[in-house]
Amino acid sequence: MSCEISRRFLVLGSLTVLAAGCTSVQQAVEPLTASFGAPKGLNPAFRRRHVRYDGSEPPGSIVVDTNERFLYAVEEGGWATRYGVGVGEEGLSLKGRAKIGRKAEWPSWTPTANMMRRKPRLLQYAGGVPGGKNNPLGARALYLYQGGRDTMFRLHGTNEPWTIGTAVSSGCVRLTNEDIIDLYERTPEGTPVLVI
Repeated sequence: MSCEISRRFLVLGSLTVLAAGCTSVQQAVEPLTASFGAPKGLNPAFRRRHVRYDGSEPPGSIVVDTNERFLYAVEEGGWATRYGVGVGEEGLSLKGRAKIGRKAEWPSWTPTANMMRRKPRLLQYAGGVPGGKNNPLGARALYLYQGGRDTMFRLHGTNEPWTIGTAVSSGCVRLTNEDIIDLYERTPEGTPVLVI
């Protein structure tokens, strides 16, 4: 007996409805549209996809390829969910291994001292920007730690989806708000991250 499974998007997110005895098929995942609307200006090549993964990192890991502008959430059986990302400008990127040390919904943002030195216009935000739809960190943030210390680098959302696939940030890795919400929900604190 076979059955078809259709994807339905609900206002609070996307849920896949599975009937008993049905098996899901590995396929591309559509971006969420219910919460934020379709990301305007997002290059279709950087939409979230379910892809084969042949790297050496174990399931449950995150791999960020800054050259190709993709983040991989590694899964069982040689699969990964691949997200398009925006990365740091030349020389402004964390490389190596880290862990998710903290998570935040609608995080506040304060530019670092180095950011304000490079871009004096950011001095106006020295007191911080509260979380919300106009905040540069977007809907969610995953904080990267090394040796138990905050690296000041983040995996976070953005309200500028057209920047996905480019090198424009001050070093953090940005995803669409839809994608960071998806990654946030599936990523516990302590998750290992490799940035290459």
